[in-house]
Amino acid sequence: MTSAVSPHAHVAFGDLPTADLTVDAVYARGTAGHAGDDPIARLVKGVGNQGGFRYKLSPDKQSVRLVLLYTSGTNVDWPDHLDLETGTFTYYGDNKKSGENMHATRRGGNALLRDVFAASHGTATDRLAGVPPFLLFEKASGPTGVRFRGLLAPGGPALTSDDELAAIWRSTPRDRFQNYRARFTVLDQHTIARTWIEHLLAGGSSLDGECPPAWRRWIKGRAYAPLLAPPTTMIRSKADQLPSERQGMAILEAIRGHFAGHEHDFEACAVAIWRLIAPRTGTVDVTRPSRDGGRDAVGQYILGPAANTITIDFALEAKCYSPSNSVGVREVSRLISRLRHRNFGVLVTTSYFHRQVQEEVHEDGHPISLVCGKDIVDVLRQQGHTTVGAVKRWLDHSFPQP
Repeated sequence: MTSAVSPHAHVAFGDLPTADLTVDAVYARGTAGHAGDDPIARLVKGVGNQGGFRYKLSPDKQSVRLVLLYTSGTNVDWPDHLDLETGTFTYYGDNKKSGENMHATRRGGNALLRDVFAASHGTATDRLAGVPPFLLFEKASGPTGVRFRGLLAPGGPALTSDDELAAIWRSTPRDRFQNYRARFTVLDQHTIARTWIEHLLAGGSSLDGECPPAWRRWIKGRAYAPLLAPPTTMIRSKADQLPSERQGMAILEAIRGHFAGHEHDFEACAVAIWRLIAPRTGTVDVTRPSRDGGRDAVGQYILGPAANTITIDFALEAKCYSPSNSVGVREVSRLISRLRHRNFGVLVTTSYFHRQVQEEVHEDGHPISLVCGKDIVDVLRQQGHTTVGAVKRWLDHSFPQP
């Protein structure tokens, strides 16, 4: 007997052993005050109650049948990230300090990622034998428990093998070390049946026992069906557009400080940030301050296959503002007035956009991407610039000042 739940439901601790898993439902933790309160260990018996990697059997023996990934979503040095619009989940491995072999971590998470992503590019038989289902859990707000975020498959429909699993460098004041950055796709599967979970734990094939159709298609043909969730609320508050913690705000202050007194030089930095957000950005020319005509940079965005590309022109403006100074209608109107037919605009600021600006852009359908302070911090962290010192080194190297 299973107990199904509705979206965004809250499942009591006592019901966890028989509960199905429903996307975005919260599964409560216990109240005894010890390790046994962990909801994941109660949901799936035998996977342990600690760490980001929870699994059944052994990565060393390549016998893992089911993996539960847990993320707190709050580690700024290792910014796990779920993109709800594309269904892409970025997860960092378990070699998070220097002095260890990347593949010899205590839980064996990185070795598991290495083997799973390799098997994912093989035949259907290779995937069935070497890729266990991954279930994603995220810490829920407050002390309530964990939120189920979905069934994961390694890789993605628009990712290269290098993008899917990459060994990245991090550093301490004395040492450098490597860790994995892995990218998964959340499959379009609303509910995971308890019977399938129990079937996997008992050693059954992942294609049997109420196997989710999206998982079957991925195993058979590596066909991705992402769970896409376009946003319904397009207007972000000031709090949503600025980092919520001190270190994030300090990163923005480091950027503003680097360009203090010569804010026009921030334009080149804004272009570099946009390239991180939109990697297929092509040639970009930063215009002279005295002749920019309202455009700090003009460039091209590349579409299509490498042998037959097309380009779309865009104009970019950069505003190196303090967090108390919003970007208003006047600045955005100037950019809008200079967009030609089939062009788009980009506005990058170290602060935030006034509500009226966002409403005008979205309601009137202006093709403008608004990049705020929080977006800047998030993309820098995703590229490994996770501390103020790392960001300052990036600035000094990329945009040296006299």
